[in-house]
Amino acid sequence: MKAKSSAPAVMSLFAVCGAFAAEPQVADSSRVINLDNVEVVANRATGNTPIAFTNVTKTELNEANDGRDLPYLLLRTPSLITTSDAGAGMGYTSLRIRGTDGSRINVTANGIPINNSESHNVYWVNMPDLASSLRDVQVQRGAGTSTNGAGAFGASVNMLTDAPAEEAYGEFAGAYGMYNTNKQTIRVGTGTLGDRWTVDARISHMGSDGYIERASSKLWSYFGQVAYLDGGTSLRLIAFGGKEETYMAWDYASKEDMKKYGRRYNPCGEYTDDEGNTAYYPDQKDYYEQHHFQLHYGQTLGKRLRLSVALHYTKDDGYYNQYKTGRTLVEYGLVPFTCEGQTITKSDLVRLKKNDNGFGGGIFSLTYNYGRVNAVIGGGLNNFRGHHFGQIAWVRNYVGKLDPLQEYYRNLGEKSDGNIYARANVDITGGLSAYCDLQYRHIDYKITGIGDNYDYNTGSMQVYDIHKKYNFFNPKAGLNWRIRDSHRLFASWSVAHKEPVRDNFTDGDRNHEPNTERLFDYELGYNYIGRICSAGVNLYYMDYKYQLVATGQLSDTGNPLSVNVPHSYRMGVELQAALKPCDWFEWNINATLSRNRIKNFVEYIYEDEWTNPITFDLGDTPISFSPDLTLYNEFDFNRHGFDAQLTSRYVSKQYLNNAHNEEQKLDAYFVSDLHLGYTFKNLLKLKQLRLGFSIYNLFNEKYCNNGYAGAGYYVDGGEKVVYRYAGYAAQATTHVMATVSVRF
Repeated sequence: MKAKSSAPAVMSLFAVCGAFAAEPQVADSSRVINLDNVEVVANRATGNTPIAFTNVTKTELNEANDGRDLPYLLLRTPSLITTSDAGAGMGYTSLRIRGTDGSRINVTANGIPINNSESHNVYWVNMPDLASSLRDVQVQRGAGTSTNGAGAFGASVNMLTDAPAEEAYGEFAGAYGMYNTNKQTIRVGTGTLGDRWTVDARISHMGSDGYIERASSKLWSYFGQVAYLDGGTSLRLIAFGGKEETYMAWDYASKEDMKKYGRRYNPCGEYTDDEGNTAYYPDQKDYYEQHHFQLHYGQTLGKRLRLSVALHYTKDDGYYNQYKTGRTLVEYGLVPFTCEGQTITKSDLVRLKKNDNGFGGGIFSLTYNYGRVNAVIGGGLNNFRGHHFGQIAWVRNYVGKLDPLQEYYRNLGEKSDGNIYARANVDITGGLSAYCDLQYRHIDYKITGIGDNYDYNTGSMQVYDIHKKYNFFNPKAGLNWRIRDSHRLFASWSVAHKEPVRDNFTDGDRNHEPNTERLFDYELGYNYIGRICSAGVNLYYMDYKYQLVATGQLSDTGNPLSVNVPHSYRMGVELQAALKPCDWFEWNINATLSRNRIKNFVEYIYEDEWTNPITFDLGDTPISFSPDLTLYNEFDFNRHGFDAQLTSRYVSKQYLNNAHNEEQKLDAYFVSDLHLGYTFKNLLKLKQLRLGFSIYNLFNEKYCNNGYAGAGYYVDGGEKVVYRYAGYAAQATTHVMATVSVRF
């Protein structure tokens, strides 16, 4: 349901363009219950917190929500760019903020960690249409406030799910567009029952054939909430999750293949059949489901204290089904066989890689607010168990014993993660306040069992026996100065640490054990809010010690390594402005100019991509996937029920690796979208009927927003000849979507 901000219009405008705003209190058209008195999300920033952040309201989420994943609904955020494997924003998508990827962006829902404990990634495809059940989203850039889960090494995304609705309601929202992209959502709520209880629920289905060939998605999701509210006490049981079936599109295509087969070419699942014809495996798909359960308790303790406690459990499992051509049999626990007098050591096969994970724990916060002091003590303790195993479903022409779904590896990841923090904001005098945030975090991580990498040195599958413990101290401090009501100046210094992810261990070897990473984040910002215009500037310098980056180096089992480099940094300026000269027109714009560098980078290139490495000392090089310039512009018209938005985004070139090679880069792109809508109110006894129409990529830009790169060399006449290759994620050209929503 569409929401209205309780803040003044100019504050809402400024929040859209990415400047600071007061902590939001979003009201639904069905009148949501204000939980501020009994429930506090402790990792939220406010207008007195000296960091850069953006609040995205429910209204903004609803207006953009036509089935695309949440990263695409946050495009107004400064320094944010998105990627889509299928090319149209549905299926596997991701986001980057200030050039940092999803594994370095902390994501929480109601303060509960969402990032996978081992990979640190968030797979948005497992939570389709979650945006339909969100109250709002806050994106903090930089190290941000202390939070639960993986450390924020570039940004954090804090989501709040819908508050209980005071009045009964019903809603249907649907969308349909090109590439058979579709969405159907039903939301209902009972309103207050017996002055204490409320029940809210949602169910959604989405699907798409994808812009890329065969990159189809079939997605289902749900949200449910039962709440008890009595004065200063709240109790909420929340469940949400999803199930996805997605055809792979993550191999991408080379520019040569795009010229030969077209931009929509998808190499995933390609093989040669017995007649020598090119064919595609129809079940080259990813199947996964994920379920989140949360129990939240909030209690006001007098006039100055508020207590929030939450228990949570996430269950997820699934697999991907993959046709592999010309695979070495011993790498899959299979014995070479004889066929027509020849010994066959390689053959086509179908493998299944599976996960079965459980993640649970609890968090708490105790907030004190009196006079000039606002303080909070909080923390959390979480435990993760992840089973990883692989099976062989089929081998071409195999002669020998092959059990159905024969298992060839199995290992277990176990992780305990605990943290405690204390944070205070103290008003000193004359609008000047001081901020301090201290966090201690402890991690205990184990990986045991048999891995999926074959070790030719031992003649067997790689054995994992990894046990690591980490202790991090993350201090943050800053000053915030409100110069009258319209001006704000802030400065902050933060320290963040990050433990290596699973792949840093499983794809490595004993000679290349990864170390922890450390970030020193310096921020300086100024914001102005006027009657018709707003503006802001934020300077940042993010100094990394021992950041893990890809160098081209390989482990002794042939896997790409991420190596700790001593010095790297990100620095930039984020600019925001908004103009509202009249009630029916708004102009919002933001831009980021940045410089992202690894100092003294050394590239490794292997002969035939496997042996005899050579090195190139390249000096200071740009960090991969880190554009020097991003820009977002929006013209917003709204008059007598009609609304129109013309949005544009520019992203400068991005290198696909850290070697600063012009042959391996994403070209700059400029993409515009046009959104039109009309809202009928009190029509045929309906509370609201809204019709919408969107034209994406209005000017038919042919661009790619993700990719990969590799290199090798061969010897010709005694000379080493280096060759490079790359794959690109082509995005949809001009396409349209129509939407309808009905509120009862």
